[in-house]
Amino acid sequence: MTTPLDIAVVGATGSVGETLVQILEELNFPVGTLHLLASMESAGSSVMFAGKKLKVREVDSFDFAQVKLAFFAASPAVSRSFASKAEQAGCSIIDLSGGLDDALPVVPEANADSLAGIKLPARLASPSSAAVAVAVALAPLQGLLDIERVQVMAALAVSAQGREAVNELARQTAELLNARPLEPRFFDRQVAFNLLAQVGAADEQGHTAVERRLVRELPVLLGQPELKISVSCVQVPVFFGDSFSVAVQSRRPVDLAQVNQRLNQAESIDLVENDDYPTPVGDAVGQDVVYVGRVRHGIDEDQQLNLWLTTDNVRKGAALNAVQLAQLLIKDML
Repeated sequence: MTTPLDIAVVGATGSVGETLVQILEELNFPVGTLHLLASMESAGSSVMFAGKKLKVREVDSFDFAQVKLAFFAASPAVSRSFASKAEQAGCSIIDLSGGLDDALPVVPEANADSLAGIKLPARLASPSSAAVAVAVALAPLQGLLDIERVQVMAALAVSAQGREAVNELARQTAELLNARPLEPRFFDRQVAFNLLAQVGAADEQGHTAVERRLVRELPVLLGQPELKISVSCVQVPVFFGDSFSVAVQSRRPVDLAQVNQRLNQAESIDLVENDDYPTPVGDAVGQDVVYVGRVRHGIDEDQQLNLWLTTDNVRKGAALNAVQLAQLLIKDML
């Protein structure tokens, strides 16, 4: 029987933090005392866990020596500010923010073996929702394909940018449907009924942080450090559920029958066949798998594999992956 662990969740009032707490309960994670932490503005609110309302406290004054494991589900700045403090107190951390470049990214379906021999306290990362989705889909195909390049077009839900972005899409939609003047606030322009060609600010080379994060994380997750990746992230007017068009270039012809067989056998994948395809709203939201559809060759190239993916970015892409990573960590080590 696993000994209960005292755990902290930093960013407990955000959408990912609240979902993480919910999944800890759903999966019967061996929680001793659960400490819910957030910024000064959110401290004092309550979050339900195991039938009880737990009060959220300020992260600034928390003593991480009280816990063995901490999930960081707040901003990258918060992770950078408190991760070292937690580690110095002997607390392992799982960062969901992308703020710790030296944290080992892990998706259990793809690179669970990377935890072998890891020293405590551990500094781990639950990767971006985009990296989780693509890694889950490609991991079962690695022994089948000789992957040379991966191209990703990511259609990201506004919830990737937090609750404020969700509220902004709802407000803009209401204003437009009621023929009221539109005033963009969180986004710099209309996002409702529109597509924005980038998610977040672009750097001097024209790439955004979420694009660079996927390029950094995916080769590690697939164990191919030299893997070539190109990615474009688009902001779509969807509240929850990311979708991806993925093109995989193989060095040898792709056997579609074998690809479908591998995808069908993977536990965390729901393969949609028979000329159908999955959508975030109709299929993925609220579910714990990555949906895969439109499995096909390139139009004139049998060495290319094209896939359509969709998944719940907050649940499967963030909170669930972090908890599953914690399950692996405690299995033999904590």
